[in-house]
Amino acid sequence: MTLGPRRSWDNGRQIATPEGLVSGMRLRGMDGVRHWLKDFERCAEAGIRGFLVADEGLLWLLGELRRRAVIPPESIFKLSVFAGHANPAGARVAQELGADTFNPLADLTIPMLAAIRSAIAIPMDIYMCLVQAMGGFVRFHEAAEIARVASPCYFKFEPGPSEERMYAPWNPPDYQDAMMRERVRNAAVVMELIERENAGLRCCPVGEGAAVPKGG
Repeated sequence: MTLGPRRSWDNGRQIATPEGLVSGMRLRGMDGVRHWLKDFERCAEAGIRGFLVADEGLLWLLGELRRRAVIPPESIFKLSVFAGHANPAGARVAQELGADTFNPLADLTIPMLAAIRSAIAIPMDIYMCLVQAMGGFVRFHEAAEIARVASPCYFKFEPGPSEERMYAPWNPPDYQDAMMRERVRNAAVVMELIERENAGLRCCPVGEGAAVPKGG
């Protein structure tokens, strides 16, 4: 018996968008894992310490390698929105597999986010805005309440048409510079709205909890 509810049959619509449908990414074959680890090795040598992970099996492996000091012990792993998790049980699995931060689907309600917070101790990464190809969510006016029920959390800003277009390696540097300025502007707007809605909320110091590169 295949039990319901099944994906795209409830009120969550991220899964039905052109890029949201890939939620549930997995590396194919052990060669895929090996290639990922070789890329990791190159980045670690350059001083990078924060990494996005979308495959729970890979997350477990990275946790083991970190525990055994095969890779830098200060490495930080975030389970990506592309893993497709959207409930407290999935978040708890991510934490137990070694995730340092957890990024749920972007279209979860505030009570859903609060339920996830009750199940885990690690920070959550929550989209304040998301590319049009994944639903175009804008949650600026919910920011204060989300922070209240989901902290500790990071807010993510990803305005733009699609991940495919924005992160194409052939984009000129000035394109990415403009996107970064737009994200900073969006973050400033959200911080102002939080101050107006709930002045008691506080942002962590700059760099706290972030995997700052080690200067390669």
